[in-house]
Amino acid sequence: MELASLYHRPESEYAYLYTKDTMHIRFRAKKDDVKDIVIFYGDPYLMSETIDALQNKSMRKIASTKLYDYFQVSVCAPHRRLAYLFVVTSVNDTRYIYSDKGVNIYSDKGLQTISHYFRLPYFHEKDMVKTPQWVKETVWYQIFPERFANGNPDLSPQNVLSWDSKEHPSRTDFFGGDLQGVLDNLDYLEELGVNGLYFCPIFEASTNHKYDTIDYMQIDRHFGDKSLFKTLVDTAHQKGMKIMLDAVFNHLGHHSKQWQDVLTHQEHSKYKNWFHILRFPVGQTEIIDIENTKDLEYDTFSFSANMPKLNTANEEVQKYLLDIATYWIREFHIDAWRLDVANEVDHHFWKKFYEEAVALNEDFYILGEIWHSAQAWLNGDEFHAVMNYAFTDSIKEGILTKKIAPEEMISQLQEQMMMYRQQTNEVMFNLLDSHDTPRVLTVAKGDKKRVMCALAFMFMQFGTPCLYYGTEVGMTGEGDPDCRKPMWWDTAKQDKKMLNFTKQLIHFRKSYADVLGTGDVQLTCEHHLVTITRTCGKRMLKGYFNLSENQIALECTSVFSTQEKKGILSPNECTIEYAVF
Repeated sequence: MELASLYHRPESEYAYLYTKDTMHIRFRAKKDDVKDIVIFYGDPYLMSETIDALQNKSMRKIASTKLYDYFQVSVCAPHRRLAYLFVVTSVNDTRYIYSDKGVNIYSDKGLQTISHYFRLPYFHEKDMVKTPQWVKETVWYQIFPERFANGNPDLSPQNVLSWDSKEHPSRTDFFGGDLQGVLDNLDYLEELGVNGLYFCPIFEASTNHKYDTIDYMQIDRHFGDKSLFKTLVDTAHQKGMKIMLDAVFNHLGHHSKQWQDVLTHQEHSKYKNWFHILRFPVGQTEIIDIENTKDLEYDTFSFSANMPKLNTANEEVQKYLLDIATYWIREFHIDAWRLDVANEVDHHFWKKFYEEAVALNEDFYILGEIWHSAQAWLNGDEFHAVMNYAFTDSIKEGILTKKIAPEEMISQLQEQMMMYRQQTNEVMFNLLDSHDTPRVLTVAKGDKKRVMCALAFMFMQFGTPCLYYGTEVGMTGEGDPDCRKPMWWDTAKQDKKMLNFTKQLIHFRKSYADVLGTGDVQLTCEHHLVTITRTCGKRMLKGYFNLSENQIALECTSVFSTQEKKGILSPNECTIEYAVF
């Protein structure tokens, strides 16, 4: 047995409260190296009196990657405290004790040495990672407001282009999308089946994307006003749809009053400490490329000269941003914030943000834009979830582009899931494309069967799925700005088969939200036939995904399928069956 591969860490994703009374405990070992793992546990005070108070349970394997197997067990404790260690049996029947003191060969004395046990001193519900239940039942739809629909041409900028005038937009084009356009199409979104709307920024800004905020307290005048936004929120809520807004708190826009004051008064500006200014004077250098300027007197988002980075350690900045965050929750009853460039803002600020947001609404959803491993933000006091790019990139590479083998895709997905607590995985934000990436059909080089297969596969995973506007009608586009084309409202352009498929997929997800929201997940692969099994109590969903180049004979009673021929699963087709056992 490779002892160096054995791993457990208390008070982490390896040992956490899943409910207020149930602890999930995980253990990692080298792949195919372990025959059995048994957890021995008990109340630390009772065990000090008699070893007879010790209980044990076999742990079940819940995930496998290329390198490791992961095991888990659920444990309850009547007095809400726990001492535990692991007895690990290798494939050649050698036994070891893995405890707070490391790895040792098994002995009865080692098992009875209470001081060697890991401790969970008390199950504090306050420390439990809590996530909103409604998110597990939500299918999101991302809207880039400037490109969704022009509902009121009177609001449009002077240089607005007609809606279908340009096949490939530039970074500076305006097409006049607004909030009235969203309101006018809520019936369309309701018929599609989505019940969560995620808006890119809607606050006053100078660009079409609005990530260069001028004033967070005002709706951009080309989108509408607060009265219109309130009507939109209220109407969406009446239709059972949640609203998530984009909070750009890492940086301000060039035209914000705070940054303009710095440019005017330099080191005498009352806002000079609101930013990360390296030297004065500021803004005196001629900027040739506003999005790729590396030698500036101040820190920015990326190298964008028009987006000076905020100093969120400054108490005035904290108050300013927290007042904004709570204002839109309190006054307009939004349901969630998506936090732009969240990984570049300090943890201390996000902890304050979390406290103030959930104090107003304990079911509020906080989503961070983080493209990499995010354990540090997901411990229950900052974010509920992150945009799960690492997870869904594996799906894209395994199904859309076939860059990796199905076995590698499964390994990567399992590895991502084991980074986080189950309740966190249940509300992770899964997506295949967005305003920051090429559109999914373009990634698949126009292969709609692959897109359908990938979407169905994503919808069967832990996490809340999101569709980027236009995916449902077959829109295409390379990276920014091409992925931000105006929505195809011309029915002659729309792919009716894709639209019908999307409606059925959303209906499937919502119909089995209990199993797909919290049920156990198992992923396997044999001859490039990937099987995903979701189990909740005695209910089971089993999905079969043919990622081979050959037809596979497969008979099952499907509740959702892309099969074109009964009993035959062609390449890039899937079928899902439901059973009660």
